[in-house]
Amino acid sequence: MPKHFQNINPATGQLINIVPESTPSDLDAAVKKAKDAFQSWRRFPAAKRGEILLRSMKLLEEHKEEFAKEMTEEMGKPLKETRGDVQEAIDTGFYYAGEGRRLFGQTTPSELPDKFAMTVRIPVGVCGLITPWNFPMAIPSWKIYPAILCGNTVILKPSSLTPNSAKNFVWALEKAGVPPGVVNLVYGEGAESGQWLVNHPEISLISFTGSSRTGSSVGETCGKLHKKCSLELGGKNAMIVMDDADLDLALEGALWGAFGTAGQRCTATSRIIVHEKIYKKFRDRLVERARKLKIGNGLDPKTEMGPIVSETQLETVARYVEIGKNVDHARLLLGGNIMKKGAYARGHFFEPTIFEGTSNMRIAQEEIFGPVVVLIKIKSFEEAVSVLNSTVYGLSGSIYTQDIRRVMRAIQDMETGITYVNAPTIGAEVHLPFGGVKHTGNGHREAGTAALDIFSEWKAVYIDYSGRLQKAQIDAQMPGRKP
Repeated sequence: MPKHFQNINPATGQLINIVPESTPSDLDAAVKKAKDAFQSWRRFPAAKRGEILLRSMKLLEEHKEEFAKEMTEEMGKPLKETRGDVQEAIDTGFYYAGEGRRLFGQTTPSELPDKFAMTVRIPVGVCGLITPWNFPMAIPSWKIYPAILCGNTVILKPSSLTPNSAKNFVWALEKAGVPPGVVNLVYGEGAESGQWLVNHPEISLISFTGSSRTGSSVGETCGKLHKKCSLELGGKNAMIVMDDADLDLALEGALWGAFGTAGQRCTATSRIIVHEKIYKKFRDRLVERARKLKIGNGLDPKTEMGPIVSETQLETVARYVEIGKNVDHARLLLGGNIMKKGAYARGHFFEPTIFEGTSNMRIAQEEIFGPVVVLIKIKSFEEAVSVLNSTVYGLSGSIYTQDIRRVMRAIQDMETGITYVNAPTIGAEVHLPFGGVKHTGNGHREAGTAALDIFSEWKAVYIDYSGRLQKAQIDAQMPGRKP
């Protein structure tokens, strides 16, 4: 009998549905379907692929509220955020639908006469896509839309914590006219189904979003098997607040960056680096504001922060708080507790938590993925940038200042793939490249035209219409050069 897993509402503990795990035979069948469909799909005109993407986008628009509600029920974040998640998938579909009329290559002069040179994009083949639970529709859209637009076929393995959101997205694609076998959905735990995808010889590319530890293993396996591999991994993002910052604006940014999605974003603001001249004022106001955040079920329109996605992740957050208190000896300013009473008893809720610490503490170096932020006091802009760069991660960073010289130097000196000015570390837009440096990834970027470079290969084309053999670098005729 095949194994099943339960889809649980993290706010109420109620069972949503039971989902069967894909068996090895299911996975083999998915690969065969994808491989067979690739032969016709890669020849389907890119502009027509784009039209299908546009229809799927419109279906997501029509069902936005329904899909957002289901997403809140299975992963917890408030409705305003899950609406944003669906909207990001809509925006992504709209963007890549337009790329169906472009997919530009280049033409370039040849060094030889009567010879034409150009580049074209060609699809990679069957792509294995492994996605997380925190953006269960947006992140699959970042991968699926550019992948199939380029002519690939895909197998999506979403997190087992958010199966319904993946199903809803795939439904929109199929309803829009994506042919059978082009998009295939499988379920299962990453250690089994995910690893199976990574190792399968008929899968040409793996696109993985998740932890740096798992990503390292995925990258190692793909390297050995000569698979193309895109890794979007962890972050330990910091926000700098200089002494000339607009404090009201910085406070709003800190609250949203640290506690939006209960801190369960790879771009979450988990460190706030504050100039000593304004440190006490900023600290006290942040603690006061965070204490008043409305915690609860994401379906309640008054809720500002929902639950942690699972009991396992809740325990991870609690463990890091204990490390902060008893190993790092950081000063706990607010929170630090699992919420167990009353309406919170059956869910996975954790208090908004603020520490005061230093940059070398574990809670200031390691990704927690929860509503925990560390305040760090600094004396200068140079020290602030040094602290920001002091982790193995390099996804997102931000600075609040009115000094244009600091802004330009921050853009230059921050070791991040994304830099915000007078905004928190979250809020990426779909037409710009998304990704980071150091342990945050392997150099690829998602979103925008950058994603096309993941899901396509460049082919150089030479057309010689001279009617004779011409030897590049040997027969090139240039003024003053002897044949």
